[in-house]
Amino acid sequence: MISLIRKVIIMICPFLMSILSVNSFATHQQTSYINNNNIRTMHLHAAKDADMTDEEREVAMEKALKAMTSFSNKYAENTGTYYCEDKSIPAVVIKGLAEHKVKLGKPLCPCRFYEDKEAEAKEGYWNCPCVPMRERHECHCMLFLTEDNDFAGKERNISFEEVKDKCGGFSD
Repeated sequence: MISLIRKVIIMICPFLMSILSVNSFATHQQTSYINNNNIRTMHLHAAKDADMTDEEREVAMEKALKAMTSFSNKYAENTGTYYCEDKSIPAVVIKGLAEHKVKLGKPLCPCRFYEDKEAEAKEGYWNCPCVPMRERHECHCMLFLTEDNDFAGKERNISFEEVKDKCGGFSD
């Protein structure tokens, strides 16, 4: 059952693993892409954490991870939703939210692809809890699951230590 859950998460969140395994965030670089047969240049903005030392970033990540863990526990309780029965799933999502909180200043959904993460974070639609979750209890990341979801566990609480242990710590 657990391997099935992991396969589903990998299918649903194809970019999550790349987000969490990247050692540093791209700063001041340009990337070309093709859109409607036109080549365009996309400027990637400097990350909010670009000027941090390794120690400062680690402290910021620990603080953000604690905040996102606390937020997730309160939100699950308030909405009557549950964590996935494989708690490594919510742990990885919470870590992704914390990463975005440090890098972008907002807990942007880590399971989606964005051409411009800063613009998306400012827009707010995909900031956790995203609009689909707030309006319809539909969580793309499978962080907050309704009782009728086949992957829903019985718990609405995950500790900071569990998150840290299940996602490999709070640093990249």
